[in-house]
Amino acid sequence: MSSRSSAAATHDPPCNCGTLRKAARRMSQLYDGMLEPCGIKLSQYQVLSHIEKAGGAPSMGELAASLVLDRSALARNLKPLEREGYVEQIRDETDGRSRLASLTPAGKKKLAESQRVWRLAQERFDRVYGEERSRVLAAALAELFSDEFQERFTSAEMRK
Repeated sequence: MSSRSSAAATHDPPCNCGTLRKAARRMSQLYDGMLEPCGIKLSQYQVLSHIEKAGGAPSMGELAASLVLDRSALARNLKPLEREGYVEQIRDETDGRSRLASLTPAGKKKLAESQRVWRLAQERFDRVYGEERSRVLAAALAELFSDEFQERFTSAEMRK
């Protein structure tokens, strides 16, 4: 056995988190490239999409939770969307201390435009990766970002 192969044999297996992060960065690059003609990035598309999915005016906490972001990261993601006039923060009528995220008319138009391109990116991914593999991957990834997986991973029993 050469010194090169023996050194490789002693390495730990690839880090699951690092591998997922690399895959996520690559996918973001590919989707960002597709969304470029719309003038937004995937992260911005996701914010617009989640606001719409939440019924149009989620609280900052609800929006952060649905995106699996902390509130400071959400604020950084909202800033350019607000600057472009796609999103506005409005005062919650039931709790004046809370803010709600709402799509402006320009934001609704930008979301509709970018949804068409996003669907093309999804279709391209399915063609390249395979529809069945894509469904299996989506299910596995959904499990990984679920609250239940987080609870199992961080449970006292697993810390042993």
